[in-house]
Amino acid sequence: MTYPEQAENSANTPDTAGTSTGNAATGTTTADPTARRLIRSASDIHATLAEFGSQGTKTKAVIILALGGIFMDAYDFSSLAFGITSIKEQFGLTGFMTGLVNASIMVGAVIGALFGGYLVDRFGRYKLFMADMVFFVVAAIGCALSPNEWVLIAFRFVMGIGVGLDLPVAMAFLAEFSKLKGKGNRSQRVNAWSPAWYIATGIGYLIVLIIFVTLPYDQHAILWRIVVGFGAVPALIVLLVRRRYLAESPEWLANQGDLRAAVDVMRSHHNLNVELAPEASTSATAGTAGTAGTVGTDGTASADRRGGKWSGFAELFAPKYRVRTIVALCVSVFSTFGYNAVAYGTPLIITTLFHQTPLVTIIASLVINLGFGAIGGLLGMTIVNRFGTRRITLVGFTIQAVALGLLAVVGIPTGALVLVSVAMLAAFVFAQAGGPGANLMNYATLSYPTRLRGIGIGFNQSVLRAFSIVSLIMFPILAGSMGTGVFWIVACAPLAGAIAVGIVKWDPTAQDVEEHV
Repeated sequence: MTYPEQAENSANTPDTAGTSTGNAATGTTTADPTARRLIRSASDIHATLAEFGSQGTKTKAVIILALGGIFMDAYDFSSLAFGITSIKEQFGLTGFMTGLVNASIMVGAVIGALFGGYLVDRFGRYKLFMADMVFFVVAAIGCALSPNEWVLIAFRFVMGIGVGLDLPVAMAFLAEFSKLKGKGNRSQRVNAWSPAWYIATGIGYLIVLIIFVTLPYDQHAILWRIVVGFGAVPALIVLLVRRRYLAESPEWLANQGDLRAAVDVMRSHHNLNVELAPEASTSATAGTAGTAGTVGTDGTASADRRGGKWSGFAELFAPKYRVRTIVALCVSVFSTFGYNAVAYGTPLIITTLFHQTPLVTIIASLVINLGFGAIGGLLGMTIVNRFGTRRITLVGFTIQAVALGLLAVVGIPTGALVLVSVAMLAAFVFAQAGGPGANLMNYATLSYPTRLRGIGIGFNQSVLRAFSIVSLIMFPILAGSMGTGVFWIVACAPLAGAIAVGIVKWDPTAQDVEEHV
């Protein structure tokens, strides 16, 4: 199958002291990155960043802050995973209400992602990132102080809005502050969201373990409140350091027509010796006013290249992007269905289905996430350049289907089979972290140009979270009625994912998807 972007990969990088510097898309780097480079258009900015976009200490700081947002997403999602049993007892919840408490964060995430994707393309990455940090602080404190299940559900919903807003902006930062190929490229840094997610989840369980063994037994009822409230701490830290290190994406600024501001960020954060060409100054000023749009190679404005339009949702299914959108949705939906049932439900599985004690549950969950999840995510980052997003995703789905099938066959484990069952959970998480769980963001982020990136991620995440709601509500119910037989149903998700990825050959790894004019 041939894709349109393959014809776009021949755009040259801008002149260095008046001479051509090579092709950013093919990875050639004949130019000295410290040499003066004239910027005449948005395409010059895209090409320069594709070749040299990972330079500078502040660039790395932006990546760390973006991953910090992912850390908070994961922590907030998993912070109630262990405490849900205590919440059920304290508030006298039915199985349905227990699922609703779990799923309320997903409902907020659907709304946050859907509108957040549009807003991040319309108003920029920086403003949205700051807004969702406020959501995290308010929601974490509100959840910790909730007097009943309805207040808890309300603040979990607000927390979900923050998560939904954060993922499009964090992924955009990871992609747009990285180069196309080589060390620290876009695929690797977008994949970095996976180990960050599992490290956050593992740290959450580590906090649970520390509090569990130090808090008097008669006060264990408030354990979940302490753990949830702690989620406000990293968000406050990000808010305190934002002014020194964070900046708007020069890719987004270029698409808005603000070449001058884009050049300033490239100097301050990427350490690039770039200068706005005299003939581009007038057009760049017009673009800053918000009416000119993106400046083309001839210095003229091209308003249709600006992002943040509602029509962008329909464009995701235009002929050029339709196949990418569909396969990205398949990877996300089938991946998240299994994740929410198995990884997110690990404490429920170990306690209820495997009949283990709370301490064993905490330690096993900690080892599975901080060990196998983080290691799997780091491995996925390391090998994505060599094997590609598609192949790794396919292998990951296959391992997951086999692991779930074995869990169904073993049933309720006894003796040594307990270790076998926990190992299968670990294998599932390992494959998720390095395979489909990591690469679903590669598909959703790197399949679209800058002007559609936020909307593409947001739409993908909103659909993903909608299916997550179903899995979070249904899994406790099915697990209660079917026992370990529920794993046969869950295994259908990675199996369907493997089939979809096997049929569709699109791989976003190292693809230059920007629209050169």
